[in-house]
Amino acid sequence: MPLRGKTALVTGGSRGLGKAMVEAFAAAGADVVIASRKLDGCEKLAAEIREKYGRRALPVACNVSDWEQCNALIDAAYAEFGQVDVLVNNAGLSPLYPSLDQVSEALFDKVIGVNLKGPYRLTAAIGTRMAAGAGGSIINISSIEAITPDRHALPYAAAKAGLNALTEGFAHSFGPTVRVNAIQCGPFATDISTAWTDEIREYMKGRLALGRAGRPDEIIGAALYFATDASSYATGSILRLDGGWR
Repeated sequence: MPLRGKTALVTGGSRGLGKAMVEAFAAAGADVVIASRKLDGCEKLAAEIREKYGRRALPVACNVSDWEQCNALIDAAYAEFGQVDVLVNNAGLSPLYPSLDQVSEALFDKVIGVNLKGPYRLTAAIGTRMAAGAGGSIINISSIEAITPDRHALPYAAAKAGLNALTEGFAHSFGPTVRVNAIQCGPFATDISTAWTDEIREYMKGRLALGRAGRPDEIIGAALYFATDASSYATGSILRLDGGWR
């Protein structure tokens, strides 16, 4: 129970990688704040956490691209638990577009808002509180797109590259009591993978040393490493978790 007595807040926490991390943190003893745009998914998982792990779980609807909704999420978390010890900026999206010149301003702003603006606001506000208190750990979920951008996801790649920069910048801003690290993910077989074509799957298989996409539960080891004292000397770090992407 390395997270006993701790509170973990996970955005995009109701499904996919976020759900896997929420369950892992609860199993490790933490109370959890589950944030996502759709409240029903958060409430469903919160009920499962309470029943299975006996931990407190707070579901909160939040679109992290909205500054005020981020503020409301923070207020709700501190009102319920009085503290946030682990923050995971996991919410993300990368809508498809027909061509680069047809990326609309609305799509671009949406991608930057969810993948970069939201993590900035939550990290700045919660990190400041952590630094003024007992400290904590902040984990950003980045992507291999940050370093190997694909033409089909350039706004997303730019946002994740910015998230990598924020990881190191906030590590220095909030150290030594707050550690800020990133997990730079490759392809994971979450619900979004149902849209992958056979062509995409073969392309990925050829670029992955392990020959397959990751399972959602395969992020747990890295998440627990950064969330606990196992990573006490790691901050500003970006850990590749990509199956050996080339």
